[in-house]
Amino acid sequence: MGLQTNDEGVRLREVKESDLPILFEQQLDPDANYMAAFTSKDPSDKAAFLTHWKNILSNRDIQKMTILCNGCVAGSILKFEQFGNPEVSYWIGKQFWGKGIATCALLHFLPKIEVRPVYARAAKDNLASIRVLEKCGFERFDEDKGYSHARGKEVEEFILELES
Repeated sequence: MGLQTNDEGVRLREVKESDLPILFEQQLDPDANYMAAFTSKDPSDKAAFLTHWKNILSNRDIQKMTILCNGCVAGSILKFEQFGNPEVSYWIGKQFWGKGIATCALLHFLPKIEVRPVYARAAKDNLASIRVLEKCGFERFDEDKGYSHARGKEVEEFILELES
């Protein structure tokens, strides 16, 4: 698959194993874990991280792309099944926050998803992620809550839906 580009230097490409050390370092950031809320039990467990990503890379039902910004790995974006529904999720390295990269990446990624509706989740206090999703056409659909390892408590989240 080729690269997709836009005017802001954001591109999507297939995930390479060589991206994983960078993605691992990005997910170690405590602020990023707090905002994401629903993270792995121990983000510093590199073996668990690599096992998780090896499963993602080998699963043909998961659409996965690396997000590049001006040639640097800025994060990842996925479409997967959760609770019987197609969902999107993304992770942007903290040094790339606030630059419109997540919005741009999601706008490039959504046309690759052939099924609608598609869903996304965000902790209710993750205003930046909610804003990204709403800019891309998602609307608040429902609410849920679950245990957040990153916060050590139950966290409320919005479920957002994109119908078309």
